[in-house]
Amino acid sequence: MQIAILLYDRFTALDAVGPYETLSRLPGAETVFVAAEAGPVRNDGGSLTLVAERAFDDVVRPDIVVVPGAPPEAVEPRLVDAPLLNWLRTVDVMSTWTTSVCTGSLLLGAAGLLKGRRATSHWLALDGLRGFGATPTARRVVMDHKYVTAAGVSAGIDMGLTLLGEIAGERHAQSVQLLMEYDPRPPYDAGSPDTAPADLVAHFRTNGVPRD
Repeated sequence: MQIAILLYDRFTALDAVGPYETLSRLPGAETVFVAAEAGPVRNDGGSLTLVAERAFDDVVRPDIVVVPGAPPEAVEPRLVDAPLLNWLRTVDVMSTWTTSVCTGSLLLGAAGLLKGRRATSHWLALDGLRGFGATPTARRVVMDHKYVTAAGVSAGIDMGLTLLGEIAGERHAQSVQLLMEYDPRPPYDAGSPDTAPADLVAHFRTNGVPRD
């Protein structure tokens, strides 16, 4: 089973690494990082680099596709990136599962893959899905047939575990969760716009994500 994780300049690291840490535990998994060209790809902070071992032309029939998100200034140019969107359309034809994390769902939408489907994204980008014909759904993980979308950043771990359960069974997913010790107990109850201080939510709705 081949798992293709898309990389592009200024991707958000945990969007890619979270699913990698879960889905790479599938029995018989071959996990590959793929980009327009093979080589190093910088994250959104410019301080971490992952290496894409394969180029688009080298990965044409993955079983699982994972599309990470990025900050607005990095994801917006990708919404009209013809080689990237064409690759997504191509691999989606044969994929068993097509997935995204955070604003990666906007890329799936731009490729025309979410029309008429329920999907999620980062809470600040959720309404943007409407422009691609999708139905925004404010849940941490949304599964609509073979399309599995995750909310912001850390939700990629939840998406990976959800998919593990679907493919390899609940027991295997529980084992991976246990060995990862994925038992989040954050020091603050501010991980959702429903629970965070209202003034913080209003600030980011007005000003958006801080730019470098």
